Amino acid sequence: MKKLPPNTISPAVLDGLAADATNLLKELISTPSFSREEKDTADLLESFLKQNEIVPNRIFNNVWAKMKSYDSTKPTLLLNSHHDTVKPNAGYTLDPFEPMEKDGKLFGLGSNDAGGCLVSLLSVFLYFREIDCPFNIIFVASAEEEISGKNGMEALLVTLPSIDFAIVGEPTKMEMAVAEKGLMVLDCKSTGAAGHAARDEGENAIYLAIKDVQWFREFQFPKVSDFLGPIHMAVTSIETSNKAHNMVPDTCTFIVDIRVNELYTFKEILKTIQENIKSEVVPRSVRLKPSGISTLHPLVMAGTKLGLISYGSPTLSDMALMPFPALKIGPGDSARSHTADEYIFTEEIKKGIELYIALIKNLKAELENS
Repeated sequence: MKKLPPNTISPAVLDGLAADATNLLKELISTPSFSREEKDTADLLESFLKQNEIVPNRIFNNVWAKMKSYDSTKPTLLLNSHHDTVKPNAGYTLDPFEPMEKDGKLFGLGSNDAGGCLVSLLSVFLYFREIDCPFNIIFVASAEEEISGKNGMEALLVTLPSIDFAIVGEPTKMEMAVAEKGLMVLDCKSTGAAGHAARDEGENAIYLAIKDVQWFREFQFPKVSDFLGPIHMAVTSIETSNKAHNMVPDTCTFIVDIRVNELYTFKEILKTIQENIKSEVVPRSVRLKPSGISTLHPLVMAGTKLGLISYGSPTLSDMALMPFPALKIGPGDSARSHTADEYIFTEEIKKGIELYIALIKNLKAELENS
């Protein structure tokens, strides 16, 4: 059982926040918001803020707000989660856009990743708007998180007031992800020579690619991070442009997903790869670097005093784009993300709100006593 401070929040207030958050999440589920297509959920969030007498701001489909008591002389805490979703996979048996409650679960696309976190953090933002704190609080509902798009958090950060530290809402079972792996995606191409499949002609680019694919499968970078573990490489797609059964393909392309710990630079990883495979290698991006926050940071210390567990996350979030300390934590379970018939327990939303409030109250005490 987590160690909550006494009188963290009254049961009646908590029940009201949880009910409002769940109702908002149902509206979000009912409103398709695929990455780069989040206009309607951005409109919905703007409307919700206005109904609660908060002035919303908007950059592209990112919606953000600051408290009326914002004071530029104080440090600023960012509360962030995203409102875009992936597209539903073929395994869905339920309507992904029809919120349904059953056995304590709320089903719907984006319910777990990251709608539950988003509405919980928004509830917390509203709760603290009347509480005097030694820091400002800014709320951000970001877009394009699922594709690490340039019109999401990256575009928003250049316009926001100065941020000192952040809570990033992602489904972590309310455990503290104090570090997360970076991401580098590689487009690789092997080149052979075309020929007729019936004769021993040409050089099959698929066979050349297979040798490199096998290297990615077997190679292990020697440095292993205490929090993030080893670098992980996975070939996730392979194809040729050849549609004829009787032609040896002269090119074969494949994609590699690489999850990077903090012990290597992207340049070092690329150098090792290029020294060991024959295929041409082109990185799509080198901007999604590993990120983390010190376990001695007041935000982490505040969570530790609640008995919250710390760990390193293998998955990426907007935390990777933040040039300030950030803690990833939220209700829900990452194992449910992007799965068919996605769901979150409504009790997880309630408990998430309660723990977020306790975390921020502990942070308030940490800073007031420092």
